[in-house]
Amino acid sequence: MKPASKPAPGAVRTSRFDFARRGRDFGLARSAALSAVLLASACAVGPDYQRPAVAAGEGYAPVPLADGTAAAAGHGADAQHFVMGRDIPFAWWTQFQSPRLNALVEQALHNNPTITAAQAALRQGQEFVSAQRGFFYPTVGADFNATRQKVSGNTANSTEPGVQGNGTDIVQPGPAQPLFYNFYAAQLELSYTPDVFGGNRRQVESLQAQADMLRYQMEATYITLVSNVVAAAIQEASLEAQIAATQVYIDENAKAADILHAQFKLGYAMGIDVATQESALAQARELLPPLRKQLDQTHDLIRALCGVTPDEALDDSFDLASLHLPEDLPVSLPAKLIEQRPDVRAAEEQLHSASALVGVAVANRLPQFTISGAIGGGASQVRQMFSPGGPFWNIIGDVAEPIFDGGTLLHRQRAAEQGLIQAREQYRSAVITAFQNVADTLHAVQSDADALAAAAEAERAAKVVKTLTEKQHALGYVDFLTQLAAEENYQQALIPLLAARTNRYGDTASLFQALGGGWWNRKDL
Repeated sequence: MKPASKPAPGAVRTSRFDFARRGRDFGLARSAALSAVLLASACAVGPDYQRPAVAAGEGYAPVPLADGTAAAAGHGADAQHFVMGRDIPFAWWTQFQSPRLNALVEQALHNNPTITAAQAALRQGQEFVSAQRGFFYPTVGADFNATRQKVSGNTANSTEPGVQGNGTDIVQPGPAQPLFYNFYAAQLELSYTPDVFGGNRRQVESLQAQADMLRYQMEATYITLVSNVVAAAIQEASLEAQIAATQVYIDENAKAADILHAQFKLGYAMGIDVATQESALAQARELLPPLRKQLDQTHDLIRALCGVTPDEALDDSFDLASLHLPEDLPVSLPAKLIEQRPDVRAAEEQLHSASALVGVAVANRLPQFTISGAIGGGASQVRQMFSPGGPFWNIIGDVAEPIFDGGTLLHRQRAAEQGLIQAREQYRSAVITAFQNVADTLHAVQSDADALAAAAEAERAAKVVKTLTEKQHALGYVDFLTQLAAEENYQQALIPLLAARTNRYGDTASLFQALGGGWWNRKDL
C-alpha cells in the first residue's frame, strides 16, 4: 500500500498552503498547531466491526442422539460414550495408546514442510501489520547533494567597458571564458500524514484480521496433519489385516482346486467342478494386488506426511489389535464449537478484514492532509553550508481532495461493500458446514458401531459353521471340500469385520478433528 500522503488517482488539489516563514520557532509552532487540530478531529470512517450472531442449537440433530454406541464382541468393539462439554486435548491421538503412532505424529509435526510454511505465512502477515503501523509516524530523511556545473561562455559577460544612456559603465557582450562553479546542499526532510479519517487505522485493522486468519489457518494445518497421519496409520493396519485374511482365503481356494484336480484324475469329480473352482481361485487372487497397491501407497503417504522421501525406512507398520479404542468421546456444545473450529475462526477474521476495507475505501474518497518540512544549508563550499546565509527551511501544509476520477473511488467502495457481504455469507456457510461435519461424524460413530456389531455377529456365525464342519469332517460325515467351503465362508465374513473395525477407529479420529482438534491446548513444540 502506498503512503496516504500521496493523493488518490485522479485527485485534484483544491488548496495548498505554504507556511514558510523566516522564524523557525514561528514555523514549528504553526506546524504543531495544525497537527493538533487534525489529530483532534480524527475519526475512523466506515463500519465498526461487530461479531455476527449465529443461532446455535443445543444439539446436532432434531432428535437428541443416544448417549453412546452399541457394543460387540472382539477387539475395538467396545461401547463408546459421549461426554457433553468435555474439553479436547491437543494430543488426542495418544488416547489410541500406540507408542508407534505417537512417534509418527511427533515426527510429522517437526518435519512436515506445511507446518513451517504456515508458520512463515503467519510471521509474514504480522510483519505486514507492523509495516502498515509505520504510517502513523512521521517520515524523516536526510539528503546531501553535490553539484559541479559548467556555464556556457556565451552567457558570461566580457570585460570590455561601455556607457549606458545614464552615463554608467556597462559590460558589452563579447567572448568570455566558461564559468565553473560548485554547489553543496544538505537537508533534513520530514513528512507527516495525519490519519484524519482513519483510513490507515482501518488498513491496519484489516491487515491484523488477515494475520489472525493466518494464525487460525496454521492451527488448521496442525490438526489436518495429525488427522492425516492417524488416518493413514489406521488404514495401514486395516490393509495389513485384509491382506492376511485375503491370503488365507486364496490358500483355501488353492487347496480346494488341488483336491478337485486329484479327484478329476481319479474320475470322482467333473470337469465343470474343476473349472468352477479354478474360476473362484482366480477371482480370489484378483483381490490381492489392489490391496498391496493401497498398502504401498499408504506407506508412501505416511513417509510424505512425516517429511521424508519414499526411500527412507520408517517404523510405520501397525496392527489393529495394537490400537485402543477410546471409550469416552468428548462432544462440544454447538455454541462452543464456533470458538473451537479454526476454519470458522478464519472465516470470521476474513469477515473482519472485509469490514475494515470498506472503511479504507470510504477514507480514500475524503480529503488527504499532509504536513512536510525541511531544514538544511547550501553553499559553494561544504564548510560554508551552515554559515550565515547558507541555512534554509520550509514548512508546507497540503490538502488534496479528489474531485473527478471517473467514478474509480466510488466503485471501489461499492466493491468493498460487496466483498463484505460475500465474507459474511462465507462465514455463515463455514458455521453451517462445521455443524454438519460434527453431526455427520456423530451419526457415523453410532452407525458404524451398529455395523460392527452386525459384522461381528456374522463372523461369529461363520466361525461356528466352520468349527462344526471341521468336526463333521473329522468324523467322516462331510468331505474335505465341504470343510474348505466353510473355511472360505468364514474368511469372507472376516473381511467386512475388519472394515467395520477400521471404520470405528477412523470415526473416532474424525470426531476429534471435527470438534476442533484441541488447538487451544497446543503447547509450543
